[in-house]
Amino acid sequence: MTNKLSARRLLAGLAIAGALAVLPPAPVLAAPAPDSFADLAETVTPAVVNISATQVVEDKTVDLPKLPPGSPLDDMFEEYLKRRRQQNGEGRSHRSNSLGSGFVIDPSGIVVTNNHVIDGANEVEVIFTDGSKLKAEVIGKDAKVDLAVLRVKPPKPLASVKFGDSDKSRVGDWVIAVGNPFALGGTVTAGIISAKGRNIDSGPYDNYLQTDAAINKGNSGGPLFNMAGEVIGVNTAILSPSGGSIGIGFATPANNAQPVIEQLLKFGETRRGWLGVRIQNVDDGIAESLGIGKARGALISGIDEKGPSASAGFKAGDVIVTFDGKPVADARALPKIVAATPVGKEVEVTVIRDGKEQIRKVTLGRLEENEAKAKKDKPELAEKAPPREEKTHVLGMDVAALNDVLREKFKIKDSVKTGVAIVKVDGDTPAAEQRLSPGDVILEINRQAVNAPAEILAQTKALKADGRKTALLLVATAQGQSRFVALALD
Repeated sequence: MTNKLSARRLLAGLAIAGALAVLPPAPVLAAPAPDSFADLAETVTPAVVNISATQVVEDKTVDLPKLPPGSPLDDMFEEYLKRRRQQNGEGRSHRSNSLGSGFVIDPSGIVVTNNHVIDGANEVEVIFTDGSKLKAEVIGKDAKVDLAVLRVKPPKPLASVKFGDSDKSRVGDWVIAVGNPFALGGTVTAGIISAKGRNIDSGPYDNYLQTDAAINKGNSGGPLFNMAGEVIGVNTAILSPSGGSIGIGFATPANNAQPVIEQLLKFGETRRGWLGVRIQNVDDGIAESLGIGKARGALISGIDEKGPSASAGFKAGDVIVTFDGKPVADARALPKIVAATPVGKEVEVTVIRDGKEQIRKVTLGRLEENEAKAKKDKPELAEKAPPREEKTHVLGMDVAALNDVLREKFKIKDSVKTGVAIVKVDGDTPAAEQRLSPGDVILEINRQAVNAPAEILAQTKALKADGRKTALLLVATAQGQSRFVALALD
C-alpha cells in the first residue's frame, strides 16, 4: 500500500512539473525608481559650473558724408555729430551677457560647455557652486558638434566628473541633468533617456540622446548624468514652441563629444578625416536600378576632383557599405565614421560597383583644410555662347543640350561641365515627385554619360527593351550638387 501511494505521489509530482515546464516565463519586472537622487546630486553638483559670456559691442555712429577736403561744411557736420553722440550715447560700447552651463573634467581647471554659449564672447567667466569666479581661456571650440573647452587657473584642485560610455545607455534608463536654467544657478532635474540617435538637423553629425529630464534656457553645456555619476551627454538643445521645457531635450552623447574634446585639448582645433565625396541615401528604386538587392549603404553622387577619393579610384554610383571595418548603414552614418577617423590614415573601403563588392584603399585628407580652401575659391564667370537647341520631351520632362544660353538663364555653374539641361518638368510625373526642376542637369542615365537629348531617348528605349522598371539618372543642380534619382519608366 505504501509503495502504491508513493508511486501515485511521484506521478502527481511529475504531472505538476510537466505543467510548470510549459508555462510561459514570468514577465520581467521594471526596476523600481530610485527613492531619491539626493546622494547622486550631492556628489556631482560641485563639478557643475555656470558660464557667463560677455560680448563688448561698439554702438554704431553716423558717418560723415564724403566732402571735398577743406569744405566749409566740415565743421558744421562735426558739431552736429558731437551733439548727437552726447545726447544718444553713441560712439560708446555696451556689454551683452549670456549665461549657460558647463562642467569640470579635470581638477587642474579644464571645463566643457557648448560652443554657442561662448561663441563671439570677449570675456568668459566660470562661476562655481560656492560663488567663486574665475576668468576662463577658450582652448578650442567646434561649431559642428557645438562644443567648447575652457581653461581656468584655480588656487586648488577642483571637483571634477568623468565621462561614461554613452553607447551602453539604454532607452528608459534614469538620468539627471544639472545646470543653470534661466540663471537660477545649480538646478537638478531627473528623467529618463527617451530615445537615442536623434537627428534634429542642427549639423552634419547629429546623433543626440533625447531625454524628458527638464532642460531649459541656460542648461546649454551642462552635463547629463547616469546613475553612476558619469557624464553620458552634454545638454545642447530643446524642442519647444514656448521656449521652456516640454519634456523633449537633446544631449550630445559622451562618445561623440570625447574625441572632439581630446582634439581641442591637443590641437586647439578639430582635425576630422575627409574622403572627398558627395553622398545620398539609397532608396528602393535606386537599389533596384543598381542591382544591389536591399537598400543600404551610402551612394556616391559626386567626387571632389582634388579629394582623396578621386586619386583612390572611387566613382559616382559606387555604394559604400563598409568603411575602415565599420558597417555603413546609410548616408547619415558615413560622415560620422569618416570624421572620427584620423587624418592621414589609410583605410579600406568596401563599395558595390556594377552589382559586385570590391575593396578600395584611400588615405584620408583633413576636412578643415578643404573647407578653408573652398572659402577662398571664387566661381569663374560664365562664358557667352551659341543659340539654344530644340527641346526634346522624355521621362515627363523637356530637355535640351547644355549650352551657354541655358547656363545664363538658369545660372548653371561652370563646375557642371557637360550634360543635358532640364528646361521643364510636367506635373504629376515621377520627375516631379523626385523634385527635379528646370535648371537641373542630367549627367548620366543607366550609368552612361549623356550630352544630348537623343542619348537619353536611346538609353530609355534600351532599358525598356531589357524589361527594366526604372531609369537611374545622375542629376546635378545648377549649383553643382549631384544626386542619383530613380525614375519609373512609362
